Amino acid sequence: MVRTLLLSVALLATAVSARAANVPALKAGGFDPPRMAPDFTLPGTRGTPITLGAFRGKVVLLGFGYTHCTNVCPITLATLKQAKAKLGAQAGGMQVLYVTVDPKRDTAAVLKDYLAAFDASFLGGTGTDAQLAAVRKAYGVSASEVMAPMDKMGHMGPDGSMSHSSFVYLIDRKGRIRALMPFGHGADDYVHDVRILLASP
Repeated sequence: MVRTLLLSVALLATAVSARAANVPALKAGGFDPPRMAPDFTLPGTRGTPITLGAFRGKVVLLGFGYTHCTNVCPITLATLKQAKAKLGAQAGGMQVLYVTVDPKRDTAAVLKDYLAAFDASFLGGTGTDAQLAAVRKAYGVSASEVMAPMDKMGHMGPDGSMSHSSFVYLIDRKGRIRALMPFGHGADDYVHDVRILLASP
């Protein structure tokens, strides 16, 4: 409830600010004023550490998910793939980063193969439980194992799925968080916002 209220306030503030500056409003929920995205370094899908700061100069779309996800994650990544295609020549100014919430199963190699099925340019980050928990805390991302119903013997355990935050961070070329795109937005909304951020000083 509180997060929803804050997002609504951010959306309103962004729209007012954009109108005042005669700049198109973002489709995603904006941060006004923007704040610096917390930097992080994680084992990456290219065999070398992945650092957020290395992508200054590009618009970064940062998401959190896992390879065994059956709905939100593949839909989000497919949408980002479509957005990249629609950007055409501007696609080189955008970078998708996807950080796993399931390090037990998502090694760098597994995550690389998963992301490559959507787009070879998409990069992923994994790590230890502690490393990933620190990144999630910095971004306010929640993630937890889903528990299966109790069986006849009175046992209950994880059912293999994860419950996690499903929005995507839009980080501008200066490394500032500019907006949060909630799950369910289409490729055109991402294209709209990325073009605005690419044009921003």
